[in-house]
Amino acid sequence: MSHQVLVHRHHGGVAYGLLALLLAAIIAVILVAVGEVAFERIGFNSIEFTLILIATLLGSSVNIPVAEVKSTEPLMVVQEVRVFGMYYRVPAIRYLQKSTIVAVNVGGAVIPVLVSLYLLATHSSLAWAALLGSFFTAVLVHLMARKVKGVGIVTPAFLPPLAAALVAYVLVPGAPAVVAYVSGTLGALIGADLSNLRGIGRLGAPMASIGGAGSFDGVFLTGLVAVLLVPFL
Repeated sequence: MSHQVLVHRHHGGVAYGLLALLLAAIIAVILVAVGEVAFERIGFNSIEFTLILIATLLGSSVNIPVAEVKSTEPLMVVQEVRVFGMYYRVPAIRYLQKSTIVAVNVGGAVIPVLVSLYLLATHSSLAWAALLGSFFTAVLVHLMARKVKGVGIVTPAFLPPLAAALVAYVLVPGAPAVVAYVSGTLGALIGADLSNLRGIGRLGAPMASIGGAGSFDGVFLTGLVAVLLVPFL
């Protein structure tokens, strides 16, 4: 007796791969176009935006270690104890010491902060509003942020830039773009990352990167999206 096994070959693997690459390319083009519009609203030309974008992309893979945080975590283990020839399983708790490297991401933290400082220096009349907006945005982002073990610090995607845009519009209705960018960038960085460094070692991650490790990190995108949301308020 012979047994025949039908093998169904999936011929769409290459097509799906090309479709995924095309979709990624479209998303990248949209992000670049959106970013250029946002930077034009805060006073940068296309060449300056391109240089900042390249620096952000290259710096996204660079994390500068600044500190090491050590923590202890309880671990339940079972030990076998022999008494009068009998074996008993006795639970016990051991404490494991773990260390987490705290680093600063160049693309997700250093570059946005430098851009914000430049805007504060070149728009001194808006500095008070930008700093006040950063404070309010940081408080709101901190209230929304959640520490997730094994993942890190998580915040809702669109709430931080929306908060920054609202704060900027309330503080300076006539010129909210610069205030929105600075409030979104510094507010997200302080509210999500810096204010949650306490106890960061208990999240179980070998590295905690301030600003994140992604090129289009939450801090980078928050400032851009906040600028784009201002006209719709």
